[in-house]
Amino acid sequence: MPQSAQSTVQIDDERFRVTEWRFPPGSETGWHRHEMDYVVVPMTTGELLLQTPDDESTSRLTAGQSYTRRAGSEHNVINPGEHEFVFVEIEVR
Repeated sequence: MPQSAQSTVQIDDERFRVTEWRFPPGSETGWHRHEMDYVVVPMTTGELLLQTPDDESTSRLTAGQSYTRRAGSEHNVINPGEHEFVFVEIEVR
């Protein structure tokens, strides 16, 4: 069984939930669906494997280069690399 990515909620109030995600090599989030719109801020540079119900793809992320997704996104995120990967996820209520 793959190791789980480690999440630490930093803020959880009426407007936002901010979570730091740490992915040791080979770890994953597990399948989940986002209930809120969100922004991801990579803290490291590297590749993550994204599995969706339709396919899978590798995304190259760069530290400090944010991206956003809408609520309803369903996926599993995996660190296929040899080094820890870290990002901060900001969910908008």
